[in-house]
Amino acid sequence: MENTGKNINNRQSSSIKTTIYRILIEVGFIIFLFYANLLMGEFSRTGQGMNNGLMWAINNIFTASNFLIAIIAALIGHLVFGYIRKKL
Repeated sequence: MENTGKNINNRQSSSIKTTIYRILIEVGFIIFLFYANLLMGEFSRTGQGMNNGLMWAINNIFTASNFLIAIIAALIGHLVFGYIRKKL
């Protein structure tokens, strides 16, 4: 009987790890898309990236305020995707 308890704990632990990995992947992908969008904006017609170069554009988009916005947007996005996933 003791082995059965260990199997249940292993399954719960595996389920928790899977959930954490899914959350990290979803949030990370949303953050990646956020920064990719900002970088593309720097190289649009009105952006300064064309004149100032790639390193300038990267330095311009990686700020504390942009990171905070990216984290908040990613967490909201994760919650929305989770809600939609449950409804489907």
